[in-house]
Amino acid sequence: MIRATHLSAILFLGALTAGVTGSQAQDPKVDTSRVLSIGGSITEIVYALGQEDRLVARDTTSSFPAAAVRLPDVGYMRALSPEGVLSVNPGMIIAEEGAGPPETIAVLQDADISFTTVPEAYSRQGVYDKILAVGQALGVSDAAQQLAGQVDAQILQAEGAAGAIPDADKKRVLFILSTQGGRILASGENTAADAIIRMAGGVNSVSGFEGYKPLTDEAISVAAPEVILMMARGVNHEAMTEELFAMPAIATTPAAENRALVRMNGLYMLGFGPRTADAIADLNTALYGG
Repeated sequence: MIRATHLSAILFLGALTAGVTGSQAQDPKVDTSRVLSIGGSITEIVYALGQEDRLVARDTTSSFPAAAVRLPDVGYMRALSPEGVLSVNPGMIIAEEGAGPPETIAVLQDADISFTTVPEAYSRQGVYDKILAVGQALGVSDAAQQLAGQVDAQILQAEGAAGAIPDADKKRVLFILSTQGGRILASGENTAADAIIRMAGGVNSVSGFEGYKPLTDEAISVAAPEVILMMARGVNHEAMTEELFAMPAIATTPAAENRALVRMNGLYMLGFGPRTADAIADLNTALYGG
């Protein structure tokens, strides 16, 4: 019996298969033995499905698992060049929504390469659908159904545990994408950061806009974040932490007063792939303790 909660996933797959640009995903003329994955979560799913032997290359965001880093890198997923992609001679490309630029995608689609774009949705259902879509493109739908079910159950459990935090006790979290030039670029609504904060039992301290936006000192003061959330980077975090809390926009916040800063790997935290349940649990522990 098909679960009602996943009926939309089945309908979505039918639409996806019909909408694949270039050769159809299950067309026998398509070389599914030479797959290029664009997007860190797509690459993770390919590995989780045990189909990594098909991969001939990946994009820069595909940094997990460690074995993926040894694959040829065709560049950042939003700044791809036709030459870089075509140099690895892919028979099939599976890409996260947002891969680009559009002119590059148009060239690749005209090159008669099977090209599947996997829609992105920052939710448990979104992860479920993404796994099924990758499995459909690779022709391993049964394995994808099993993996999607396992991951779905894990996320449901993690969300349930995080949801036990009373509303009055939920931490106000400010996700900062960058502080370049002294400007705080923060996450509003309908972003991966906003979603993972909520799924982990926190509250996004800024709202009223979508995507990422530079905030004024006054806006951050009004937001009054109790915790600052950032991506971990391969730099001197201690020095960066001191600089962050010394910024006038941050210095007056409860987060600065308590020196409450959480750093997590960007792909792990924001990828919405097979490790999402662990990311939810880890962020929840970072916010509220174990």
